[in-house]
Amino acid sequence: MNPVILAAQDPTLADFGKDPWWLVLGKILFAFVVAVAATLLGVWFERRVVGRMAVRPGPNQAGPFGLLQTLADGVKLAFKEDILPRKADKVVYFFAPVISVVCAVTALSVIPFGPMVSIFGHRTPLQVTDVSVAVLVVLAFSSLAVYGIVLGGWASGSTYPLLGGLRSAAQLVSYEVTMGLSVVAVFMTAGTMSTSGIVAAQGDGTRLSIGGFDLAAPGWYAILLLPSFIMFFIAIVGETNRAPFDLPEAESELVAGFQTEYSSLKFALFMLSEYVAMVTMSAFTVTLFLGGWHAPWPITIWSGANEGWWPMLWFFGKVIMLVFVFVWLRGTLPRLRYDQFMRFGWKVLLPLNLVWIMVLAGLRSIEDWQTRDRLLVTAVGAGVLLLATLFWPSRKKEPKPSLQEQADTRPYGSFPLPPMDLQVPPSPRTKRVLAEREPANVVAGPDSREV
Repeated sequence: MNPVILAAQDPTLADFGKDPWWLVLGKILFAFVVAVAATLLGVWFERRVVGRMAVRPGPNQAGPFGLLQTLADGVKLAFKEDILPRKADKVVYFFAPVISVVCAVTALSVIPFGPMVSIFGHRTPLQVTDVSVAVLVVLAFSSLAVYGIVLGGWASGSTYPLLGGLRSAAQLVSYEVTMGLSVVAVFMTAGTMSTSGIVAAQGDGTRLSIGGFDLAAPGWYAILLLPSFIMFFIAIVGETNRAPFDLPEAESELVAGFQTEYSSLKFALFMLSEYVAMVTMSAFTVTLFLGGWHAPWPITIWSGANEGWWPMLWFFGKVIMLVFVFVWLRGTLPRLRYDQFMRFGWKVLLPLNLVWIMVLAGLRSIEDWQTRDRLLVTAVGAGVLLLATLFWPSRKKEPKPSLQEQADTRPYGSFPLPPMDLQVPPSPRTKRVLAEREPANVVAGPDSREV
């Protein structure tokens, strides 16, 4: 295919803001339908996949393959009794789930679903809108969504919801830093914060010069920036409160967390926001690291893979793949303890991300050097890293004293210890009773005889 035609397929910032009102309204309606359908199909998909992992069928009665089960659950929630706690702040209690839903749905407005297409003769990008800092818009809405959880837990007037809301705020602070640093690597590589620009940068591919030969490398940042991709995905799992990071709604500790006091449609809104956030962050990951709507190899062999409406199919296919990973994690990993979760964010992900950003900045700074100089610097850096790994001092654990040594070093007056051989000595009273008891064997008298 002509490269000029392919380049024209990628929308730019100049292509936005020119649509008629009916087309803008249609795009907004499409994004809202995607959000609602994501909840209806996402709950069904999760229950079916987890059921498959647990060797059981999952929902299979209401409708074909159980597809209407989620719709029936939604109708049931709509007709359930709406209970308002006595100590709740009525205004905040009502608006908290609305905040979560609005933030999750609005973030879809800057996600590119496809390239430039023709709709009723009007050429327009398959994206509601785009700005030069579109990535920061998504990060801002994901940060604001936590206000719905925090306010919902506080406004309920109960202890467990309040603890769940505070946990969610701590998760946001911990993992938002990691997510932002992971996105910095994308900014450095793509040279733009526009979501459509990042997708276009990944569609061109990368040319590598090795030994005098020019080789075509994949353009997806999930491969070029693999550490950032892994840390970003871990961060969005914690950001969306999904298992194994669903600490704000841990049933074993907080009954149901921040949504304990919610019922009926308000509870349904919280569920809607959770699944919309999962789909939104999956779409955001596809945009940043998986090439967006560009077809994966080997589909790219087909010349028309990235034309027309086909890219939307590739985009949603990648989103479903990431949603499957979300469900897979829930059905596989146990919930972390809260201290483990926070320690992992601050002591593992954050330092690794900072080191990776420094390494990437160094690699970017030597791109214009001669090949020999680049190889020399890379070899020296790898050698230093290898030596540091080999000779890094390791703390040796002190030998643990034996049980007898621990018993001998106990302070005077400590609580009595049970016998170390696990054999309980006989009671002194029992010894005395046995000593005073008459012998059971009595000598037979002269008048005795066998019967």
